[in-house]
Amino acid sequence: MKLAIKIWEGEKYYIARVPELGVTTQGRTPYEARKNLRDAIELHLESMIDYILK
Repeated sequence: MKLAIKIWEGEKYYIARVPELGVTTQGRTPYEARKNLRDAIELHLESMIDYILK
């Protein structure tokens, strides 16, 4: 599955978002923002699976 990733520069941090999942995070650099986004996506999907399997 491919998802669109949007990264833009904010006032102090870079913001990273996946609109299809509603997941957003930030980082000091574009690389850090992307890495943090990957972690946030994993947590989001894990919580969705846990919720479904309840």
